[in-house]
Order: sequence, then C-alpha cells, then structure tokens
Amino acid sequence: MKKTILLFMISLFILQSCSVNSEIVYHKDAASTSLMDIDIREFMSEMMAMTPDSLKQKEFGEMDKLPTIWTSMYDFSKKEGKLKTENPDSIRIMKKIFMKSTKEDNKLAGFSFKMEHFTPEDYLVLKSFTKTEKVPLDQNIYNNWDGKTLIIDTGNFNLKSIEESIRSKTSKEESEKIAGMMVMFFKKIGTTLKFENPIQSISGKHDWIKQIDNHSVRIDYDLKAIYEKDSKLKNADKKMIIVTE
Repeated sequence: MKKTILLFMISLFILQSCSVNSEIVYHKDAASTSLMDIDIREFMSEMMAMTPDSLKQKEFGEMDKLPTIWTSMYDFSKKEGKLKTENPDSIRIMKKIFMKSTKEDNKLAGFSFKMEHFTPEDYLVLKSFTKTEKVPLDQNIYNNWDGKTLIIDTGNFNLKSIEESIRSKTSKEESEKIAGMMVMFFKKIGTTLKFENPIQSISGKHDWIKQIDNHSVRIDYDLKAIYEKDSKLKNADKKMIIVTE
C-alpha cells in the first residue's frame, strides 16, 4: 500500500471507475484558486469486494491515516518524513497546495486537491517544481489570466500532467502500456472556469467548452477524441479569449 496521498492517488487512475472534476476561480487581482475532486467510490467498492476479509486491514488500513481536513503538501510531507527540498520557493508553493480525503459511510470516497490563490509568479515556480515532483494538475491552470482577460490555450485540454504522474511511478514498459490505454482509465473528466466579475465576451469556439452563466464556462473532455488521431471536432480554435467586465 502506498503511504503518501500522491502516490496512492496516482494508482487510482488506472481504473475506469474514477472520475475527476475541477474548478478554477479567477480572481480580480490576477490570481486564481483551483480545486480538483477525485471520486473513487466505485473503485473502493470494487476493490473491497475483490479483497478477502483477512487482507482488508493490511491493504486498506493505511487509508485511515490520510487527513480528512485540508492539509498542505508541505505539512503532510514533513509529517511523513518525506520532505525532499529546502528550496524556499518550492516550500512556499508546497504550503499553498492542500489535500484531503473524503469519506462516505466511514468508507473512503475520494480525494481533493486545492491550490490556494496562486499568482502568475507562483505558476512559474510551480512549473519548475513539477519537473521533479510529478503532481497531477489541471493543465488549464497555466492559461494566461491578467485579472480581466483569460486567454485559453486549447492545447491545454489534455491529461499531460496526469500521464506524467503515472509514468513517474511506473517502469518504462508499464508507462508505455498505460499511455496507449488512457482512454479506458477514466469515467468522466471536466473543468469549470469561474470569474469573480461577469463575462463580457467570448472569442473563439471549441466543441468541449460552453458558457453556463454570466460568471462561468464548462469544459467537458471527450476522452476518445483526445487519444484517437482520426477524431475530428467541428469547432477547435487553438485560442479562446474570455473578457470580463
């Protein structure tokens, strides 16, 4: 059994019963806050049913040690004795990334990750940090936001960071197999982009993104289209620009 939240969470992505839902809130001061929820209820139900009673404590006992309240990546790593860096910028970023587990009927139901009020400068440090620490993130966090205008690079509509996280914890042979089967690993993945100020205009079109209300748009990934080269989209502009009031 993996003994850190990140390692355990990575292992969950190899099952189709997992779904991922993200939300990114864009603040007026050019910062943003993101939240990712990973639903593993079906996964846990399947695994518990497949595991003999005599092995359940051994296989799942470590899960009871996972925090059920928001805990920074820094505090968790330090508590586990797994803090690998002394770099002040990396530590600052780790203190702004939070995680927790959720339970339903006293059973593990999922994990949540939160990045609290990240500035454009924070994202530059994050890019450097994730070169060594492979953390699964929503690629849309790297879209350019200045407090009024969001420039969406639709090339970020991918699972790059999740794939890299999986590869970093597996052998070369295993990672190659996983890369060819990613479409089978997920049940549903989507992201909601929310703005503190009302949306004034949206330029560009993409089949996967639509406006929900005056303050938000929704991206629902077509996993089949991501991994099948022959898949064609009706609308697939490379850039979309959302201007707020």
